[in-house]
Amino acid sequence: MRALFTVSEWPTHWMAMVPTGWALQAAGHQVRVLCAPSQAEPVSRAGLVPVPVLGGMSAVLRNRLGFVAEARAGLWPYPWLPPHPVTGVPMADLAEFDPAAWRRDQEPELARAQRRSFDRALRFARDWRPDLVLHDPVSLEGLLVGQVRQVPSALSFWGPVGTRETRYVRPLPVDHSGTFARHGLPADPVGLVRRVVDPCPASLAPPTDAALRLAVRYLPYNGPGAAREWMLRPARRPRVCVAWSTALSTMVGPASNLLPTIVRALAGLPVEVLVAATGRDAAALGELPPSVRVLERTPLHLVLPGCAAVVHHGGAGSTMTSLHTGVPQLVISCASEQATTGERVAAAGAGRHLPAHLATAGAVAAALGDLLDDPGYATGAEMLRKELHDRPSPARLVAALEDLAA
Repeated sequence: MRALFTVSEWPTHWMAMVPTGWALQAAGHQVRVLCAPSQAEPVSRAGLVPVPVLGGMSAVLRNRLGFVAEARAGLWPYPWLPPHPVTGVPMADLAEFDPAAWRRDQEPELARAQRRSFDRALRFARDWRPDLVLHDPVSLEGLLVGQVRQVPSALSFWGPVGTRETRYVRPLPVDHSGTFARHGLPADPVGLVRRVVDPCPASLAPPTDAALRLAVRYLPYNGPGAAREWMLRPARRPRVCVAWSTALSTMVGPASNLLPTIVRALAGLPVEVLVAATGRDAAALGELPPSVRVLERTPLHLVLPGCAAVVHHGGAGSTMTSLHTGVPQLVISCASEQATTGERVAAAGAGRHLPAHLATAGAVAAALGDLLDDPGYATGAEMLRKELHDRPSPARLVAALEDLAA
């Protein structure tokens, strides 16, 4: 069988699909990953074969435009405004960016870029002739290939946010190039999603109208990295991991730069703090007390075992890896998708959620104290871990995908 993956240019979007790719290859199937040129190296490092032909609107611009659309629709949950979609500078007034004028100026070129990406995906599919297509929620190329080539396709969720959400302007991108219409398909593709691959525990099932939901156990792949021998030794104090996205400031603006506040809050508690951060972010923290250790280029799934709690921004990779490990979570959200994730983790009893504008050092310390002192959170996290581990492995998902392709 030939399985074609199409993915966005954001690594944490497609990393959840990597174990499925491994399982397909281990079963003797061929896998190709249509991606942007920027993703060719990380896809190769993950042990899959990239085909770097996709393009179109950058993920940063797409997300910033979405944030502005949410703010204009009254759905933006924070007291600050999102950054200007083009410059990234924080806005004091939504009038600083005119979406209609911007689209008049930029949409022709963006439509051409999107059309080129769609056409390249269709050409590759025509020549390679896949039997099955899997795509992440923002890679419309896979959905288009499945429809045009009449090949079974499935959307692969990366976390507990689905295709039927009420707090977003749109759950999926739309086609601005006219390519979908050229093939008799709607520009808004949500209704075309008929099958999904769902890696979440049942209590956090992403809402969707898809007719077929294929369950799979989430297995964490957070990129390559080396294990640290000292992590296997018991800690003298509870270990707390802080995993903060390096892209948040770029996406959401400087108001999301909460890492110094979080570390300052935790440094005053009787805990050992492990900060998973890049060198640049770590340098911005300044001098740190002995209780805080910075881990550069260490995959999160290697850090969390042995931790009593984790603090993160609500990204899908951090959330799902924490669920897989059974660690109580403090989610400090800076955008709507992350807020939804944090609310669902909290509602399931596996953690706490703090919107970023409420995350003072005192509030962070108090919330973490609750996670560590109340055994109910550890119980809730363990319940979700068991739900997750009861799901079919990627190897068993392969059999379902084979049936789908047949």
